[in-house]
Amino acid sequence: MSVAPAARIARAARPAARILLVNRAREVLLFRFTPGDDRAPFWCTPGGALDPGESYAAAARRELFEEAGIRADPGLEVAQRHVDFLTIERIEVTADERWFRVDVDAGDIDPAGHTELERRVMTQWRWFRRDEIADWPEPIYPDDLLTMLEATDHDA
Repeated sequence: MSVAPAARIARAARPAARILLVNRAREVLLFRFTPGDDRAPFWCTPGGALDPGESYAAAARRELFEEAGIRADPGLEVAQRHVDFLTIERIEVTADERWFRVDVDAGDIDPAGHTELERRVMTQWRWFRRDEIADWPEPIYPDDLLTMLEATDHDA
C-alpha cells in the first residue's frame, strides 16, 4: 500500500519593504507584536507588504510614515531576503523582503497612522540598544538583525 505525500500548502507571495530605523545613539526601533492566538509575542522592524503597483522604495516610505510617523527618503536597498512565515492574519506567505536603512536624529514615534490591525497587535515599541538584542527574552526578527545593522553601519 502506498501513501500519498502530504499536500503542500501553497504559500502566498508577499513582496514587502522592511526598514532598519536607527537613531543617533545607534539604537534600532522595534515593534512588539502580540498575535493574540497561540503564538508568543515577538519584536520586529517597521515595514510591511507592498500595495498593488507600489515599488519597494515607495512602500518603505509609506510604511515608515504609517508605522512611525516619520517622513524620510528610504534611500537604496541594503539587503534582500526570502522568508516563509505565518502572518498575523494566519496566512502562509513567502516574503520577498527588500530592506532599507533609515537614520534619524529624533526618537519620537507617532502611531497615528496605524491601521486597526496594527493598533490591536503592535501595542508597544521601543528603541533597542544593540547589546540588548542578543539576550532579549522574546523573539526578535530578523534573527540576524545585529549582522544587518553592522553591515549597513558604514553606509550611515
